[in-house]
This record gives sequence, C-alpha cells and structure tokens, in this order.
Amino acid sequence: MSDERPAWARRLANEREARQWSQAEVVAALRAHAPKPLPEGPSMLRQWKRWESGEVMPSDFYKPIIAATFGTVTHAIFPAAGRRDGDTEVVAVSGMETLDIISRLQASDVDNATLEALRITTDRLCSEYPHLPGPQLAAEGRQWLKRVAGLQSQRLTLAQHREILTLSGWLALLIGCVEYDMGDRAAAESTRKAALSLAQEAGNTEIAGWAHEMRAWFALTTGDYRGILAASQAGTAAAPTHGVAVQLAAQEAKGWARLGDRRQTEVALDRGRKLLDGMPYPDNLDHHFVVDPAKFDFYAMDCYRLLGEDRLAENLAQEVIRAGTDFDGSERSPMRMAEARITLGVVAARQGDLEQAVDYGEWALRGDRQSLPSLLMVSRELAAIVNRDFAAQPAGREYLDHLTMLSRAS
Repeated sequence: MSDERPAWARRLANEREARQWSQAEVVAALRAHAPKPLPEGPSMLRQWKRWESGEVMPSDFYKPIIAATFGTVTHAIFPAAGRRDGDTEVVAVSGMETLDIISRLQASDVDNATLEALRITTDRLCSEYPHLPGPQLAAEGRQWLKRVAGLQSQRLTLAQHREILTLSGWLALLIGCVEYDMGDRAAAESTRKAALSLAQEAGNTEIAGWAHEMRAWFALTTGDYRGILAASQAGTAAAPTHGVAVQLAAQEAKGWARLGDRRQTEVALDRGRKLLDGMPYPDNLDHHFVVDPAKFDFYAMDCYRLLGEDRLAENLAQEVIRAGTDFDGSERSPMRMAEARITLGVVAARQGDLEQAVDYGEWALRGDRQSLPSLLMVSRELAAIVNRDFAAQPAGREYLDHLTMLSRAS
C-alpha cells in the first residue's frame, strides 16, 4: 500500500524513526529547540501527530524549530517552488539569441543589454553543471570565457570593466570544477587560481570564497584533511555572509568527520545550517554556485556515514535521492544521487548484505554525469568494507575489480 502523505510529512516520520524517538520524545526535543515555551500538556503531541499524518502542515513558526530539531534547514523539509529557464531569460531580458550576443560583442562599444545577456548566459552555463556532459560543458565554458575576455580590448566604463572581470571569474570557476570532475587536476588548479585572481581584481568576495571552496574540495578528494580546514577557514574569512560560507562550513565538517572528531563535525554542520536557514530561498536551484536547502542533507549524509551513524546517513541518503528525482523519474542531481546510493551501499555492507551493497555501488558508477574524484573517494569507503568482509565472494571481487579499473582510468 502506497504512502499518500505529503513528502514533508513522510520526512517528519522518517527523521523521528531514524533517531528511534517516540512521538512524545520528538515533542520534548522540539521544546528544547524552541525560542519560547510551547503549549503544555497533550496539545503539542496531538499537533505533532497531525503533522506527521499529513493532515495539516506546520506553521511558519514551527517549521524552523522542526528543522533545527532534526539538524537541517527549513526548506530542506518544506521546499519552496521555483524553477527557471535560462535560455528563455536571455531572450526575455535582452531580446537576444546567442548569435545576436556574439555579433554585439564585436561592436566597438558594449552596452548594458549585452552585459545583461552575458550575465544570464553565464548563469545558464552554471545551471547546466549537473546535467551537461563534462567535455561539452568545459568546451562551451571556454568559448564564452574567450568571448567575454575579448571585451577587455573595447571601450569600457569602470563599472563595465568590473562586470567583465566578474563574469570571467564565474566562468573560470565553472570550467575549473568541470576540469576536476574529468580528472585533470593540474588544469583545474590553474583555472582555480585564475578565478581567484579575477575575483581579487574585481573586488568580488563571493567568487574569491568559491575559489577557496574549490581548494577545500580538491583537498578532500586527495585525502589532505588538514588542507580542507585551512581552505575552508580562508574562504570563510573572504566571504563570511555569502552562500559559499555554508558550503565552506560543510567542507570543514567533512574534514573533521574524516579526522574522527564528531564534536567539531557537529559544530561546523550547525554553523552552516544556521547560515543557510537565515538566507533567502534561492531563485535558481540548478545553479552550481548556489547552495540550495536540499544540498545540506547531502553534506550531513556524508558526515554521518563517516561517523558510523548508519540510520541517520541512510535516512538522509533516501532524502537526497527523493529530492533529486523529478516528477517523471529523471535525475535532477545525478552526482549527489550517486553518492547517496554509495551511502546506502555502505550501510548495507555494514549490515552484512553484500548483494544490496554491490547493487548500490554499481548503480552509482553507471551515471553519465560524474565527478570522478568525489565518486571514487566515496566508492573507496564501500570498497574497504567489501574488501575486508566479502573479498572471497565473487560479487565482492567483481565490484572491487570494477572500481580498480575505474581508478586506473582516471
């Protein structure tokens, strides 16, 4: 029998059950996180039951209390609607198609409409990151970076010059991420440094923060856990109030989790959660350099898996997969979903279920759009358990051989 409750109501039940709390215990936890006393007696318990059954949605007062109780952000449980079409926006805002933009770039003067079209084109490219094949996205990004950089030779006002540097910085960040996804570490690091230089010249602290975040990501996937902490702290100092500060806190939490420090992991996660919950809901959830609320579950999932909190990690992995699946079954966030499936594989392997563990592990490796360093890093966690407990079994040996082949190819 299918569960007809709204997704948020199922999430409330799943979060409570993952912690093995009774409904009375979750109400007690709500009281501990509330900014003021909640109603006494059985009324709160009845309210919780109505929420969990999906009969009524919590009010805006209770939503952040519930999110804080479960260690996540409000919009991860209660998402807001909103999607954008970047191609349509380019035409709607500027009246220009791609060929029109390129012809305008060749003019001796650059007007504000051209710059606005370039800004939205850059936004669209950053929004293609989860879906477009890496080589194609890198090629398109480089072409547009070359076009934008070519504007430097034209007559520009000071404001236009700063805008060109900013657009170039965003494109360099995107290209560097894709280069790293494809396994070209040297190129990715050079591009990252170029983005940081552009950010400094333009005075754009947000781009600078993301350049430091990329360094933290590189350190994470190469096992330099102290390097993660250093890069995260440098990025937070550069852009303490931007969305990137949330992702920097998450990278720091991942570093502490891999060092086995649970307390510091929780401190970093909570700092990121509070930052994100205080920010407006993003206009464009697909943009790679926007930290959407659902991504916070992804961060926490990684940390709880490392800390051995299997029930919490499993619940969050299921949420990542649910949030990343569109109404028609297509995957909006294939790279996040791949790591979520490996998380489910790790939990299954720890529980002694080799067949399910390998199924999840192989499923994660099949995706067309991959971040190879991140995918291999998480896959090695599953491989370590398989090698320790199931290396003598054919299914275990086959999975390990497949992962070895993929690692050599990278």
